[in-house]
Amino acid sequence: MSKPSTLGGACIIASVCVGAGMLGLPSAGAGAWTLWSVIAISFTMIMMTLSGWLLLEALKHYEFKASFNTVTKDVLSNKINIINNLSLYFVGGILLYAYISTSGMIFSEMLGVTRELASVLFVAFCSAFVLHSTRAVDRISIVLILFMIISFVLGVSGLASNISVPVLFAQGQGETPYSAYALALLPVALTSFGYHHSVSTMRDYYQDEHRAKKAIFCGTLIALTFYLGWVICIFGNLPREAFGPVVTAGGGVDALMSALTAAIDSNSIKQALHIFSIAAIVSSFIGVGLGVFDYLADFFSFGDTKQGRLKTWGVTFIPPLVFSLVAPFGFVAAIGLAGAAATIWTCIIPATLAKTLRQRMPEQEGFVVPGGNATIYVVIAFGVLTAAFHLLAMANLLPVFKG
Repeated sequence: MSKPSTLGGACIIASVCVGAGMLGLPSAGAGAWTLWSVIAISFTMIMMTLSGWLLLEALKHYEFKASFNTVTKDVLSNKINIINNLSLYFVGGILLYAYISTSGMIFSEMLGVTRELASVLFVAFCSAFVLHSTRAVDRISIVLILFMIISFVLGVSGLASNISVPVLFAQGQGETPYSAYALALLPVALTSFGYHHSVSTMRDYYQDEHRAKKAIFCGTLIALTFYLGWVICIFGNLPREAFGPVVTAGGGVDALMSALTAAIDSNSIKQALHIFSIAAIVSSFIGVGLGVFDYLADFFSFGDTKQGRLKTWGVTFIPPLVFSLVAPFGFVAAIGLAGAAATIWTCIIPATLAKTLRQRMPEQEGFVVPGGNATIYVVIAFGVLTAAFHLLAMANLLPVFKG
């Protein structure tokens, strides 16, 4: 069997990220608008890449099948491990829930069936790739990324040609500074780079931390490129005040697409954006599903057999499907809530694991994240502050854009 390519792993990482970010960032960044959204998203990408590398560094001391649960339980206390497990499953579950709920609305219109049936069909088909193998996810991720690139280029090229510079760089007068809204954007931006449950999958897939590191960096760089191009084109076509109805509607894909189609007079661009949104949801659902699948397989000690994988499939996909059928709610609200909890296992725990293991084994061998302890402290501070910003925004102590 040939060695897996860096491109394949990078596409898995990018697919995990892109769905949440592409569909949630425009609405979440409407308050901060162009300049501050670009700054917040780019800074978050750097922090989240470093935190993923820190987790990779901690995992190098364990066998390749080991995941977050194994290393956290061994290095830190059982109480911390329980908190980490709950936060990771909560975030993974709420992301799957958000994708299932959104896909149900989109595919129900396309197939002419109820939202509930569309959600069930979506999960049954897309989760089959995860159930089969990581290699199957690799292959379908490349296909979906190609679909996204083609539809993205077609759609965004049309949007780019219609960008209004005054709209893109609009500045508020006599209102809250745009920079203040960037703080509330950070939890959504953090979730948009929340691939960390797939770090152990990448390490196991390549059997090499250095190759996994390259795949992670390339994947987050692909995601960042998508995000910045997308946000700039959206903000250059939709006036800031036009996001009021989108935010009121929960920032969902359907609301954002409706606002875009109302502002764009081109059927080809509309179709390309529609295809892109579908590919983004499918790819992110499969990517997130794979990470949660491998994590729960390790947590429950399910074997890598047909029966074991079927059990893992059940605990991975059935709970979010049931919740999406019973109580769907706003997409951006779900992503923001996930971001607050995600700071635990995407920033704080990976940095703490790396720091503890460096203290236990001062003579580091193999893969080591550059920057020394300064990198660790910066990543922890970023995670703590991001969670604090979300809680402050929920308590109306931070400005939140409402149109």
